[in-house]
Amino acid sequence: MDRIPAFLIEDRATIRENLTATLEELTPVYVVGHAASEAEALEWLRANPSEWTLLIVDIFLKSGSGLGVLAKMPPPSDGQHAVILSNYITEEIREQGSQLGVAAVFDKSNDIENLIDFCNAMPTAA
Repeated sequence: MDRIPAFLIEDRATIRENLTATLEELTPVYVVGHAASEAEALEWLRANPSEWTLLIVDIFLKSGSGLGVLAKMPPPSDGQHAVILSNYITEEIREQGSQLGVAAVFDKSNDIENLIDFCNAMPTAA
């Protein structure tokens, strides 16, 4: 099975570890790296613009925000998709995400199955 490289922006280690294990077990996604802050995420994304296909972004980070990452990151290439995964999902967050070009918005508390479905529906490299 072809794999989908993902970069995870999440500041809580337990969530990072559990999400990585879940996605790598149940989907073609493999996590190529992670960041806990806006600055770390932007540094990695600028240094590795083609190393990811899926970007999973939490809103609240150790410093900065996921929305800040989405607003300041290099524009994604064709085939690259960013999604928001957060405990804090409001209509305003959905609207901001849409304006910033995210493919989907998921709530950590009740949308993990939808995130898994999204990942499984993504095209993989031939």
